[in-house]
Amino acid sequence: MDANSLFCFTQLLGQEKAKRLLSRSLTAGRLPHAYIFRGPEGVGKRLFARGVAAAVNCRDHDRLGACGSCTSCRKFRSMNQPDFMVISPEKGVIKIDQIRRLTRELSYPPYESAMRVVVLEDVQTMRREAANSLLKTLEEPPENNLLILTAESSQEILATLVSRCQVVPFSPLSIDDTATILVQQDIDLQTARLLARLSEGSPGRALLLHKTDMIGLWRQLVSFLSDPAKDPDLEVGELLQLAEKMASLKDALPSLLGLLRIWIRDLLLGETTEREREQGLPVPVKNWNSSKLFAKLQALNRAERELYRNCNRNLVCEVLLFKLQ
Repeated sequence: MDANSLFCFTQLLGQEKAKRLLSRSLTAGRLPHAYIFRGPEGVGKRLFARGVAAAVNCRDHDRLGACGSCTSCRKFRSMNQPDFMVISPEKGVIKIDQIRRLTRELSYPPYESAMRVVVLEDVQTMRREAANSLLKTLEEPPENNLLILTAESSQEILATLVSRCQVVPFSPLSIDDTATILVQQDIDLQTARLLARLSEGSPGRALLLHKTDMIGLWRQLVSFLSDPAKDPDLEVGELLQLAEKMASLKDALPSLLGLLRIWIRDLLLGETTEREREQGLPVPVKNWNSSKLFAKLQALNRAERELYRNCNRNLVCEVLLFKLQ
């Protein structure tokens, strides 16, 4: 992907429905006061929002999307576009003070562009008082301002907030598109396809898996858990070492549990194939019936709940591995 395509949402891979919706609005010159881009984590909502923001104020009116070379696009590229703002969670939360500062800023006209664009990332993290404050702005939107909210579809958002925005749905990318994006990040094709599958079409999540070398640990866990020669009563030391490695992932640990869930789900559906063997995926040899596999899924769900309640990571991982054997 070249530098210009980072500013041109039409050149991004996947999300064809979102492209059509935004293209029609930009071509007709009829933009709503607010969008909400809603979909799974890591599928391109933020990058897409930045592409739309650049396109809205691009000086080249003969093309759809940002040209990457006009005055506005150059300022956008150098992060000096005064009419573009990004609000991100602070310590995992969008706070009311951030929304109040935004409200004050919106009371002034754009500095030099026809439209000020504000991207509010991960609005599912917004506390209720902050959401109610933003709601007032959405009810009486100031002119010449476009708000783009991004939200993870698995998390609840205040319904009144959603109802005052035009919802643009985002979906997981195809395995091929995800792998293509990963290859552009200098990841070899075989690893890219494995990451694409395990991330379920989320390039952002795939890159996190690659960065943390989570795939290596996942392979160790699957090999240990599926080996019939491993006796949990005799292999306690190895199990505890693996649990310690899991716990060391800290905030990334839920992603590893997600990989284990995909693996067990595939076993339940009988989707372990020769192609996966060729890719180096561990193939289980233990004879687990559906009841045992369902019990393992329940153990994973319980571990995630305990992590959410800030239980001791090491202990959670140790108990989980005993139940997954």
